[in-house]
Amino acid sequence: MPKANDHRTKVTKMLIRKAFTDLLRHKPIQSISIKELCDAAKINRGTFYRHYSDIYDLLDQLEVEMTQDLKEALQPLLQADAGPTPLEITTGIFQILKDNADICTVTLGPFGDKEFAARLIQTGRENYGEAYARLFKDATPKQLDYYYAFVSSGCIGLLEKWLEEGMVSSAEEIAATAEDIMVHGIGFLQKQGGST
Repeated sequence: MPKANDHRTKVTKMLIRKAFTDLLRHKPIQSISIKELCDAAKINRGTFYRHYSDIYDLLDQLEVEMTQDLKEALQPLLQADAGPTPLEITTGIFQILKDNADICTVTLGPFGDKEFAARLIQTGRENYGEAYARLFKDATPKQLDYYYAFVSSGCIGLLEKWLEEGMVSSAEEIAATAEDIMVHGIGFLQKQGGST
């Protein structure tokens, strides 16, 4: 019987998550009531409270799960020996973003949690900073900080464009595009010849 309960819990949490992110697209979190959320998810309040203490706990749990997934994807960057290539790691990150498109959409939207977006960027900065310091030994910490600030803002713009297009491109394509722009700058446009 535990497997049936696990499946039921998973489905219930998916219904709650969908209703919650749909509501967050239209109003700030403080304007969302438990009743409204339960009506949208077609569940009763008792079911909601079995999993979350309140709306903020729901948001916190969703953000913790996504942050954990991101940290796991970034972990190979910290391995000094040969691991995945930077492109493979970037692909993994964009796949996590695609898997969490609903949270990304509301985080970047008008009612999104800007502090969460900042925490995700900081997580990336900590991991990429260490990896780049090993790869580019002559770069100063300030240069690495500037580079990451530039690249992270660009990747957020790329993510917004990808979300706007309905994420029809694969995570691999977007990661390769991001990598190409990071490595070749404006040369990316000449190299592509308008193929993107």
